[in-house]
Parts: sequence; C-alpha cells; structure tokens
Amino acid sequence: MPAWFHQFADKYLMWQEGPLIMGSDVLILLASIGIIFTLTYFKKWGWLWREWIVTVDHKKIGIMYMIAAILMLFRGGVDAELMRTQLALPNMHFLNAEHYDEIFTTHGTIMILFMAMPFIFALFNVAVPLQIGARDVAFPYVNAISFWLFFLAALLLNISFVLGGSPNAGWTSYPPLSELGFSPGPGENYYLLALQITGIGSIATGINFMVTILRMRAKGMRLMDMPLFTWSVLAACVLIIFAFPALTVALALLLLDRVLGTHFFTMLHGGNPMMFINLFWIWGHPEVYIVILPAFGVFSEVIATFSKKPIFGYKSMVFALMAISIVGFVTWVHHFFTMGSGADVNTFFAIATMIIAIPTGVKVFNWLFTMYRGRIRMTLPMMWTIAFIPCFAIGGATGVMLAVAPADYQYHNSYFLIAHFHQVLIGGTVFGMFAGMYYWWPKMFGFMLPDKLGKWAFWFFNIGFYVCFLPQYALGFMGMTRRIYTYPSGLGWTVPNFISTIGAYAMGVGFIFMVAQIVQGIIERKLDVTGDPWDGRTLEWSLPSPAPHYNFATIPTVSGRDVWWAVKQGELPKSSLFPAKKDVKPIHMPKSSGRPFILSVFFFIGGVGLVFGLLPLDIIAGLGVAFCLFRRSFEYDTDYYIPVDEVVETETTLGRLQA
Repeated sequence: MPAWFHQFADKYLMWQEGPLIMGSDVLILLASIGIIFTLTYFKKWGWLWREWIVTVDHKKIGIMYMIAAILMLFRGGVDAELMRTQLALPNMHFLNAEHYDEIFTTHGTIMILFMAMPFIFALFNVAVPLQIGARDVAFPYVNAISFWLFFLAALLLNISFVLGGSPNAGWTSYPPLSELGFSPGPGENYYLLALQITGIGSIATGINFMVTILRMRAKGMRLMDMPLFTWSVLAACVLIIFAFPALTVALALLLLDRVLGTHFFTMLHGGNPMMFINLFWIWGHPEVYIVILPAFGVFSEVIATFSKKPIFGYKSMVFALMAISIVGFVTWVHHFFTMGSGADVNTFFAIATMIIAIPTGVKVFNWLFTMYRGRIRMTLPMMWTIAFIPCFAIGGATGVMLAVAPADYQYHNSYFLIAHFHQVLIGGTVFGMFAGMYYWWPKMFGFMLPDKLGKWAFWFFNIGFYVCFLPQYALGFMGMTRRIYTYPSGLGWTVPNFISTIGAYAMGVGFIFMVAQIVQGIIERKLDVTGDPWDGRTLEWSLPSPAPHYNFATIPTVSGRDVWWAVKQGELPKSSLFPAKKDVKPIHMPKSSGRPFILSVFFFIGGVGLVFGLLPLDIIAGLGVAFCLFRRSFEYDTDYYIPVDEVVETETTLGRLQA
C-alpha cells in the first residue's frame, strides 16, 4: 500500500479500536457485499432505481421512511444494549471510556433525529393525503428531496463508526466540550453536518405537509372535519417550521467555530456557550412535542376505530393539540433550571411546563371516555395504544415533578431524569409509532401481519420497558448521576442497574420478535382484499390496499367527520366516495425524477468534505448542488396525465367503479 494510504488509515480508520469495532466493521462489510450481490444476482438494480430511488409517490416515500426508521431503531437499540451491558455491574470494562461516550452520543442522536423523526414522517406520508382526499402532497419533488437528505444524513452519521470516529460530546453537544479544543477529531463534525442536512429536509417536510393539509383537502372537508391524526400532523408542522431554524442556526455557528475559527461559543474569546444551549433547547423541547403529537393522533384514530365510537370531545382534542404546539415554545428553560437563570425566570418556565400537562391530560381523559362502553377489539394497534396510557401517566407525573424548579435541583442530573425522558419518549412516541405501523400496515403493503409473534413482541417489549426504566427512578433518588461510564461498588446501585440491564435485553428480544413477525408476514402474505380490514372510520379505508398510484379516481365529496363510517352506515350515499365512469377525467400526476437523489448525494459529498476539511470535495459538492438547482429551474416537463381508459380499467378491476 502507498504511504498516504497508511497515513489515512492510521488517522481515520478504526481498525485498532478493539475486537468490538473490528467485528462491527466486518459485519458492515459483509452486509454491504450481501446487498450488492443480491441486487446483482436477481438483476434488481433497474427495479430499485425505477420503483424506489426516483419515485415521488408519497406512499412509497412513506414506506422508505419506515424501513429506514426501523433500521435506525436497530442501530440505536444496539447502542442502548451496549451501554446497559457496560453499566450492569460496577467497575465494568466491557467498553472503554471513549467508546462509551461515542455510543452514548450516537444513541441519543439516532433515536431522536434518525429514528423518531423518520417514523413520524413515514406516517405523515402514508396516511395524511389519503385521509384528506388528496392525490399526493403539495410538493412531491420536495418530498423526495426531504427523504434523500434524511437518508444520506443518516448514512453520513453512521459511517463515523468506522471512518474517523463517532461524535462523543453527548447528543446535545454543548460547548465548550464540542468545541475544537476539546473534541479535535472529525466526530463532532459528523454530528453537526448530519444534523444540518437532515434538518433541511425536516423543515421542507413541515412546510410541505402544512400546505398539503391547508390547501388540498377534499371538497367539503372543513378543518373541523379532518381526522385527528391529520390535526396532529398540522400541529407538529407548526412546531417544525418554527423550531428547526433555531437548531439550524445553533449548528451552523458551532460548525463555524470548529471549521473557520470563529468564537461564537468560546468563552475565552468573548463567546457564550449558554447561547448555544438556549438555541438548542428552543428547538429541543418543541422537538419532544414534534415526535409525540403524531403519536397522539395515531392513538385517537386507533381508539375510535377499535372502540367503534366517534372520538369523545373532538373539539377539545383539536384545541389540546394546537395548545401544545403553542405552549411548547415557552418551556425550554426547564432543561437548565440548575444553571442560575434566576427565580423569576425559573418560576415562569416552571408554570408553563405545568400548564402544558393540562391539554395532555385532556386527551387522555377523552381517550378513556371514548373507550367507555365501546365495543373494544384487542388488536395489536389497540394493545400498543392501551399500553401507552399508564406508561404516559407515570411519565407525565414525573415530568411535573421535574417542573418544580427547587426539586429539579435534586433530580436534574440524575438517572431520575433519564427514566422520565425514556418513559415519555418510548412510552409515547415509540408505542405510538408501533401502533401506527400496525394500523396502517395493510394500507401500505396490502397484506396483514400475523398476530402471534406480534403479541410476543408486545409483551417482551412492554415488560422489559418497565423492568428497564422503573429501577432508574430509584437510582436517581440514590444519587446515581447520568453520563457516567462506570461506578464503584458499595453504593447500592448494583442491583437496580443489573435489573435495568435485564429489562433492556427483554426489549431487544421484543424487537427481534417484531422483525420475525414482519418476515413471517412477508412470506405468508395474507392479502387484505377488502381495503378496510379494521372496519375503519376515515377516508383512507375507502381505498383498496394498497391504494392506486393516483389514490382517488375522482376527488371525493366530504360531508362531516368520519365520512367512510357514515357511508357504511348508510348516512351518506356511496356516490360521494366511489367514482362514476362519466366523472372520470385524465389525472394530473408528477413525473418521477432522479434529481432529488443526485442532489442529496452532492450534499453528502459536501458533508464528507467539511468533516475532513477536504476542499476539493466541497467544491465538487457545491457545483453539483448548484447544477441540480439550475437544471430544475429550467425543467418544464415535470408532470403527465393518466388517461381515462387506464383509470377506468384500474377502478373496474378493483370493483369500485359505479355505472
């Protein structure tokens, strides 16, 4: 090998970091070779490009988001298992200190930004256009760009594991620890660039779905007729549009500090690290609601469907969702009550934090009242939904405890906060995403998943969840601080930590059962021939499973809420939803395009260039992005029409066409 290669390998490749990383490198290499071999052997490269990479169909983009989210759940989950193994017993050396810090950082970053965010975006894409009677999102081309920016940003962050070293300043990356003097390697640059790239896509998604909901609803569908999941998406989009720019600014300023030598956050040169912390949490606490609000929407849909009742208190539910999206912007300082903001500031944010619990409580009571005297069916979506309620009640109660500023001085830097944080994010967001995945699975793929393995997954994951995190509340009261790599014996922490680790392993077993369930479902392919396997209430269940490329042959006419339920009950005529041959017209649809993928690849190249300070790569990436934007600006042949004959033939085959 030439000398330059050995220098690069010694500096950036993680070959000498021990058997754990070397084993991971080998597995990554083998998996990559396996994927390439399979696609080549079965001659699927063309299919992959035509059907998926260039698609602008919101349904396919939703499926790709979901697959990516499940992969990131696996990666983040493995990080969690490694951390819990390290902390299972005192004075453990399963991981060295640096490796633990890297895993600690990537676990939080991946779970929040590269698992939870794509999971909610998957459900945005899968359900919202179908629920409001639209043929696609407002900006299909931008939707594809958003996905590929996320996907390649996730790839950028994950290659840090084998190329240069992962970030190790914590998922919040507070300066001065994240400044160049304390984190000199490329790891922190990976973090900043990956989050910046995916953040661009997230802002675009927020704008896209807000416009879609406000401007593309079916005829007659008023705002107060929309399904509650669509309302939850609208509330989340408000938060995305106003919160993510704060993160963008914070990351950009920190990157300038590291790359160009500015001193926005360097205290010795007049900078202020607290400004970064404020900007981060101005995004960070609304981010908690960004990922939990869509879960609330899922629970509302699932409970109404499987209780066979309209949701109790619809208007109050809408008010609660929108109230959270507003009040969520005035709670961020509770993340640093211990930093000396002063009594007046702490009081204001403590009260705001307690107030935001009120609309959350309203929703829980409304769900319970909806189930009261309902004909409840214990399907997998309903099981995950019911499991959420006691879990979130505990998380909400401990959240109010943390909102009390004087008490927070005791709780804040302890494992009590870790337990609370996971109680609401796993018990809220993850349970909600699992419920939504099971609920809309037949609509996405056209077949049902088998229940047996899914129920094993449910029980292992839920029992493991409580076994894992309930002891951590006790550990917090016993004085165990977060962010520690190991601990001495004799403090009374050993037994709770060991129990917590057993719970984490049980959750991992639950995830394995879930993957096995999906594999079994793919093999058996129990087709959904009805389009409405759950006896649903909202518009998406009026379509076949999976829905045609164009969704609706004719845009439906909507009158009131739960319109599909009203049609099934004979309260509305079928003609309002099912197309008549005489009404079918050519359907205007966007063309597929490979440019969103290519544009995102150039962003990825630019990210690699900035991570390692390789100016030629940055120049290539800048020119590539500019060229893609220039070509798009002068591209006029962007859409096509599906002819009437093709639509009529499809609808006739599906048995939907009326005379």
